[in-house]
Amino acid sequence: MTDSDPVLHQWQRGQLGRTLISAEAQLLATIFDDVFGLELLQLGTWGPGRELLAPSRIRRQSVIAASPEADGCADIVARLAHLPINNASVDAVLLPHTLELTTDPYAVLREADRVLMAEGQLIVLGFRPLSLWGLRAAASPAGFPPGLRRTLSASRVRDWLALLSYEIVNVRPYLYRLPRDPGGSIEAAIPGVLYRRWFYPWPAAAYVIKARKRVYTLTPIRPRLRERRRVFDGLAEPSA
Repeated sequence: MTDSDPVLHQWQRGQLGRTLISAEAQLLATIFDDVFGLELLQLGTWGPGRELLAPSRIRRQSVIAASPEADGCADIVARLAHLPINNASVDAVLLPHTLELTTDPYAVLREADRVLMAEGQLIVLGFRPLSLWGLRAAASPAGFPPGLRRTLSASRVRDWLALLSYEIVNVRPYLYRLPRDPGGSIEAAIPGVLYRRWFYPWPAAAYVIKARKRVYTLTPIRPRLRERRRVFDGLAEPSA
């Protein structure tokens, strides 16, 4: 399955899917506060539209899908591990659960790093394996939400980013909801902050990582010239 799987898209149109994507759009509204530039790239589709990109102040936004069946919201269809994008040409990259949907998550992460310019920002959304959502995903043959190949812990993604010389700007947990439709339940009637504090004793189901690409230039050091041996009357100075 890919990010364009019809079963996943059908789930995202349901009540729980809409609740999840709406919560992530609200979260990204705060994450995008200090993300500026000319080009914002989303790798992989997540949701029936472009709701996740709406809060961004970057005008030029592009969505790259791995399959043409992406609900018409994709600008480019390409292999996410081989993007038709120039090196260091994008100011920010969003990976909305993309690493959990693709067959080779590290290859996609390296490709995102390739197209991201120096000091650019990378934003990753993921589900926590040690959560009710993660346990349900592990127990479901089709994954949960449908189509997820795996769940990746925030620490593992951070290790990958450290190998690529990224500075972790922020790691924030979110999604304090049970993995079921919220209609008619107590969690639908109580604001998220209060529900998290008083009614939800388990950890958050998802996380967002915000990282900055650091490029360290090497300053060449001129080799020291060998000290010339002093000469007296044409003879070399004797050593001690």
